[in-house]
Amino acid sequence: MYTALLEHIRKYVVISDAEADLICSRLKVTMVKKKTLLLTAGKVCRFNYFVSKGLLRLYFINKKEQEQITQFGLEGWWITDFDSLDTQKPSRFYIQAIEDAEVIAWDMDVQDELIKAIPQLDTYFRKVIQRAYAASQRRIEYIYSYTDEERYRNFSQNFPGFMQRVPQYMLASYLGFTPQFLSKIRAKKA
Repeated sequence: MYTALLEHIRKYVVISDAEADLICSRLKVTMVKKKTLLLTAGKVCRFNYFVSKGLLRLYFINKKEQEQITQFGLEGWWITDFDSLDTQKPSRFYIQAIEDAEVIAWDMDVQDELIKAIPQLDTYFRKVIQRAYAASQRRIEYIYSYTDEERYRNFSQNFPGFMQRVPQYMLASYLGFTPQFLSKIRAKKA
């Protein structure tokens, strides 16, 4: 049940089997049904979620009352509202399962406890957050530097698995255009 998480951790740092057992003893795997909300706007985010199986999304409702997706969480990825998690102030975001999913929720107290017991977890989380931050910077660059069609082509080349799993309207929301525009781009390709 914890294999994906332990493999992910071991991509970045070395942990012993005893340390892996300690991590597993302090965490809980949760099965989440499609469309289930793990976080709603107005609530404080309590967990950082590791996605073992399935697909999640992080989004907010914009001033036009439309969903704006800012992040996806696929197998082997983390997803949370870091601002709410860090400040313990109410979130402006929602986290929802797009597919049935299996997630491991890291409560911050447990995470701090595990980092004290296994100091290399601090390095692990730093590296994961650095990669996530770099991905956010690239996404911002794409939004400002690429045309809508270039963003779509780049995304479809770099993340072909998403193209089959994510509904068209969600992909359009993430890429910053309408589902109708996405249909036109796809029609051109055909």
